[in-house]
Amino acid sequence: MGKEVKVIMPKLGLTMRAGTITKWLKKEGDHVEKDETIALIETEKLTGEIKAPATGTLEKILRKEGEEVPVGEVIAIIKTS
Repeated sequence: MGKEVKVIMPKLGLTMRAGTITKWLKKEGDHVEKDETIALIETEKLTGEIKAPATGTLEKILRKEGEEVPVGEVIAIIKTS
């Protein structure tokens, strides 16, 4: 039985409070590998990548492209097998 792993908005810099999801590279139902880049984000100062914290299926995307998301908030769920 698999478990759900939360994908959270990372803190990329000391002053970062939120990031904007600029592009999802994977869609719901896609297989993802641990440490694979699944989304691109942007802050006031830089752009960055969100990596999959586990191998499994991208079960649910909770935040859309263009949305600003506070650091530490869950943006997606990966279901492991």
